[in-house]
Amino acid sequence: MALVCVEDYEKEAFRNIPKNTLEFYRSGAGSEFSLALNVDAFKRWRILPRFLRDVGGVNTACSILGCKLSTPIGVAPTAMQRVIHDDGEIGNARAAGKVGGIFILSTVSTTSLEEVAKAAPNTSKWFQLYIYKDRSLTESLVRRAENAGYKAIVMTIDCAHFGARRADARYKFKLPSHLGLLNFQGDRASNAKSMQGFSGIQEYANAQYDQSITWADVDWLVKFTKLPVIAKGVLTREDAFLARDYGCKGIIVSNHGARQLDSVPATIEVLPTIVDVVGNDMTIMFDGGVRQGTDVFKALALGAKAVFMGRPLLWGLAVNGQKGAEHVLELVQRDLELTMKLSGCVNVSDITKDYIAHESQFSKL
Repeated sequence: MALVCVEDYEKEAFRNIPKNTLEFYRSGAGSEFSLALNVDAFKRWRILPRFLRDVGGVNTACSILGCKLSTPIGVAPTAMQRVIHDDGEIGNARAAGKVGGIFILSTVSTTSLEEVAKAAPNTSKWFQLYIYKDRSLTESLVRRAENAGYKAIVMTIDCAHFGARRADARYKFKLPSHLGLLNFQGDRASNAKSMQGFSGIQEYANAQYDQSITWADVDWLVKFTKLPVIAKGVLTREDAFLARDYGCKGIIVSNHGARQLDSVPATIEVLPTIVDVVGNDMTIMFDGGVRQGTDVFKALALGAKAVFMGRPLLWGLAVNGQKGAEHVLELVQRDLELTMKLSGCVNVSDITKDYIAHESQFSKL
């Protein structure tokens, strides 16, 4: 059977990935209400197409924080990608480069940030950062990212402590012995290698991540690095204001793939509010539940400038390594282009809130 959408890749990947590994990457927090909501909430938005427009030359090119891109679709940071396939982070970085999108590398990567930069020199790359208790380690990661040519620092603000992922706790994921967290060396690498199962990952995060961080630490990071800082994990207008006021150049509206706190809203539900309050002041981006081009279109219509996918790229890797990741991105890209043609939009800038409506609008008719 031909694989023609992200759901096909997901089903095939679920057959390929060992159960304990699958549950680590698939699972969400708590009862997984928000995990399902991230996908389902897209269904509550309707596309309002306009017809009899010349759509013969659809163009998805855009510019995000100085990065000139062929598409607004990018790859979100996900941990330890070589667990899924040996192509891992390099495969996903090259896949993003092939479609002309952004690749965000996780701090907890099974390939070093320098190796990824060397292997995918033509890809626009950002580095996702956790703030460690050892501030010198954090500083070193930032300087290495700057020196390796990464174009932004994406600070994850919603993970000072891990969420309760029940499915993962049942199956107890273990990092394979031949892999390590290669952004670290010495004792730190050994500590990462020893983590086993749900409790082990919790213990590693609790031992290493600084749970006392505040917006003052964002201010420190903004002043420390020469790169633009992006706050990933914003879900409220209040935190959006703070991200702006403390010097962030961008926001990624995200609930961490619904892996942190259950019962938070779907990211597409809060995106419009955040765009309304700070959309004119900074670059607003988005992840969470994106599975097809219509999802990308809806997020763009609601004000996002770029849209990132995480799990779908893992499923692509699991099925066919880098080629699978490339195909996943190509499928969603082609679906976005088709959605634009069928809606009457030639350029990404044409996709505005005039092309979308919430289902509640129709219930009033």
